[in-house]
Formats: sequence, C-alpha cells, structure tokens
Amino acid sequence: MTLVGFEAWAELAGDSPTSRTEWAAVVAAWGEPHRRYHDLGHLAAVLGLVGELAGAATDPDAVRLAAWYHDVVYDPRRTDNEEVSAERARAGLRGLVPPERVAEVARLVLLTAGHDPAPDDANGAVLCDADLAVLAGPPEAYAGYASAVRDEYGHLSDAEFTAGRTAVLEHLLALPALYRLPAVAAEWTPRARANLAAELSLLRRRASS
Repeated sequence: MTLVGFEAWAELAGDSPTSRTEWAAVVAAWGEPHRRYHDLGHLAAVLGLVGELAGAATDPDAVRLAAWYHDVVYDPRRTDNEEVSAERARAGLRGLVPPERVAEVARLVLLTAGHDPAPDDANGAVLCDADLAVLAGPPEAYAGYASAVRDEYGHLSDAEFTAGRTAVLEHLLALPALYRLPAVAAEWTPRARANLAAELSLLRRRASS
C-alpha cells in the first residue's frame, strides 16, 4: 500500500464511488505540472511523518485527512491557497466522514498558513511539525527544497521573490517554536533554524549586491 494510494485514503474516507472519485481528484491536484516542491512527493512525506507522529494527536484520522488536503490547492500566484484548500476539504469530504471531522480537517488545513498552533492543539502540532519537517533536513536537502520553491515562483523577478521569501523566513524564525512536539523539537529545531538563517543570509546578500 502506497502512502498516496487509494487503500490509504479508503482507511479514512471509506470505499465508495464518491470516495474513489474524490481520491482521484485530490491526487490529480497534487500532480499538477507547475508544482516543484508542493507535489505528490511532499504529500507522501507529510503523510509518512503524520503516521509516525500520530500518537500525539487527539484525532489522528483528522490529521491524516488534513495532510491530504493541506496543499490540495496550490497556485503560487494566489495568497489564499490555504483558505481555498480548506473549502475544498469541506466540499470533498461531505458525506464521507462525520461533519465534526470535516470541520476539524478544515481547521487544521487553515493552520498551515501560519504554522502557529495553540499550545494545547495536539492535532495542529502534529500536522504543522510534519509539514515543516523539511526545514530540518541536511543542508543539501534543504538547498534542494529552497530551489524547488524558487522554481514554483518562476513568474516572479529575483527581487520580488527575494522580498517575499525573506518575509516567509523571518516569520518562521520569529515563531514561538518551530516545532511543538517534544519527540522531534529538540532534534529538529537547531537544524531548521540553522538552515533558515543560512538561506536568509544568502537572500540578504543577494538583495544588497
């Protein structure tokens, strides 16, 4: 069973014609050709990490479903991808899972806009930590991630991208905590902060040259 295969989806949303149609639509969205980082590989990575961290969640299935939908709408020219993704989750899951779980999935998707869950939000901590895990990778892996993000924003000039990316990095570095789960925070935080600081320094040097 693959992480993005129908069997994994059916464990959460059942096996019905409607569920199969929705799974196919979600996978197709993640496979759009303009995606360079926010693609099926990213979806599989987040689903895998959510599976590993799910023991900390109060509703693991809601977190898994939120992972499926957290970037289901991803257009680098938009500023409301999370909001539209949450609406997509509400529409797509209606009738497949209980209404209270649909609401929780949508709430979790919206959290990925700022990655700043409340201290007592266990579900949010699992999803956000999984989504930001890429920041704590080895420097060469992080460089590949940053390059892929730049490719997604190919419609922007270097100056425009640098300004926007700098704001994102500064926001992440200013968060009260990059990671909320004790199981990963101690190991991941120093690596992530080092990667973010290195990219930010590089962008600032480019902007001043």
